[in-house]
Amino acid sequence: MILKYKSTPTIIDGIRFSSKLESKRYEYLKELERENKISNLELQPSYLLQESFRKDGELFRKVEYVADFRYFDNEKQKEVVEDVKSFITEKDGLFRIKRKLYEYKYPTKLTIVTYKKKEWISK
Repeated sequence: MILKYKSTPTIIDGIRFSSKLESKRYEYLKELERENKISNLELQPSYLLQESFRKDGELFRKVEYVADFRYFDNEKQKEVVEDVKSFITEKDGLFRIKRKLYEYKYPTKLTIVTYKKKEWISK
């Protein structure tokens, strides 16, 4: 695996996360799930942004966005789709394009989450 932003892959509960930050968020969400604050925690939910298609005999593959987490917030009574990003990776051009396409197509807002000064910050 080629690491784009010098992140360190981490394994927790037999699950490989692409960064320590993402694995830390997973542990936090598992705790919220144990406390019944959230439910139906899913990892790596995939969203179709554009179907595959053919043009002049050439096949163009589908475009998908894979979030880090999806769950139901029991306190707010709504679905949450999250992507864990450092302040650096949030500026990535490909991510910004996929985020715009996701926001256009899906009703659930994509929440960007990072960790700063010992607390989770959601945007």
